Amino acid sequence: MRNIHKVSAIRFLSKSAQIYKDPLPFHRENFQRYGQTFKISPKPGLTIHFTCDTKLTQHILQKNQRNYHKSSLQTHDLAKYIGHGLLTANGEEWKANRKLVQPAFYKKQLAGIMDSMHQVIQQELRNIVPGKAMDIHKVFSDLAFKVVARSLFYLEDMDERINRLQQITEEAQKMLIKELRLPFLQWYYNRRWLSGNRSIAYHMELIDEARGILLDIIEQRRKENKTYGDLLDMLLQSTYEDGTHMSDEQLIDEILVLFIAGHETTANALTFATQLLAHHPEKARKVQGEISKLDSTDLMEQVRSMEYTKQVLDETMRLYPPAYVTDRVAVEADECDDISIPAGSIWLISFYEMHRRADLWQQPEAFIPERFDPDKRKEYSDQYFPFGAGPRMCIGNNFAMFEMALVVKNILEKYDLEAIGDIIEYHPLITLRPKNARVVFRERT
Repeated sequence: MRNIHKVSAIRFLSKSAQIYKDPLPFHRENFQRYGQTFKISPKPGLTIHFTCDTKLTQHILQKNQRNYHKSSLQTHDLAKYIGHGLLTANGEEWKANRKLVQPAFYKKQLAGIMDSMHQVIQQELRNIVPGKAMDIHKVFSDLAFKVVARSLFYLEDMDERINRLQQITEEAQKMLIKELRLPFLQWYYNRRWLSGNRSIAYHMELIDEARGILLDIIEQRRKENKTYGDLLDMLLQSTYEDGTHMSDEQLIDEILVLFIAGHETTANALTFATQLLAHHPEKARKVQGEISKLDSTDLMEQVRSMEYTKQVLDETMRLYPPAYVTDRVAVEADECDDISIPAGSIWLISFYEMHRRADLWQQPEAFIPERFDPDKRKEYSDQYFPFGAGPRMCIGNNFAMFEMALVVKNILEKYDLEAIGDIIEYHPLITLRPKNARVVFRERT
């Protein structure tokens, strides 16, 4: 069996400051040095295997997915902040809740909330100031959070509570990043004498506040005894196979996951897509040409007809996958080709590196939406994972694509885009977040 190279502890520690700021150069350096798989030990007793190998990825996520669970990085560290929802649960618990939540994201169900989604998009895009360089990630983050909120539940007085939920999720993510990237300092963050927002205890209090806000919303909905046709209605009405309903605790867990995963990844992808179109005006003109030919007033029909727009979004998520890594732990010992997989071993899959491998993609660093032409995209099915893969593929992939297509349509109908600077920057947190994402919107004549 192949010997997987291990990065020395000294080398890892010497790079810890860089890894905390941006781990991707460290990943690339080691993939280039050791090949498509290597391992590190960030602290005693913990070894993590990194891979961008397509066969190994398919084996872990699809072919033998039953043998691989989410690791404690998600089931414990992340779950501490967002509960045991679909993103962090394992085994039968995950399976039962996935079956319960899945119908809320069928295309037929999503068609019913497209109008309300579109209303929020149009309202939030009024925050664009033409002719001024703007940080578009802030615009799209607010937009995506409110789209998720409006799709989940309808509230007449929702803005204040939604804004507070957004603030809390931002703060919690910053603390989680410190825990994951600097595990040897966890003893420090657990000190109760730490003041202000430096301690884990402070952030746990914020999470309790967020859960309280959501519980109030759930109880308010039950008292109203009205049907709104949103996702909360579906979750409240759905039952497990034994006829029982989801508990309030589980409802809150699932809503937190939908908030955090649903708004963060979409906001990131929209920001990168807008920057890429600003840097490539010829591609933006092709999208505008496609939009100008739409002849249906039905929003779902419009989205279905926006083929090139979807190619732009696909190529954006190849270059900048919002979920740029995922992890799994082997339940039992396993093998894949010449790689031995010990029971209990942790595997971190880098979609970011896989999507940029020169042996898999022509001009991997270039923005070429045409590569995802419907006649060509099957070529990439084994190496392209914008929403993950297998049974645990992102439940909201259709929701995200519909939302992003409508946002791009509304922007490019009204504006031409002007890039600021020559490069697109990023900041890898739990998701791959844009950095210094400034664009000028010029009103079209």
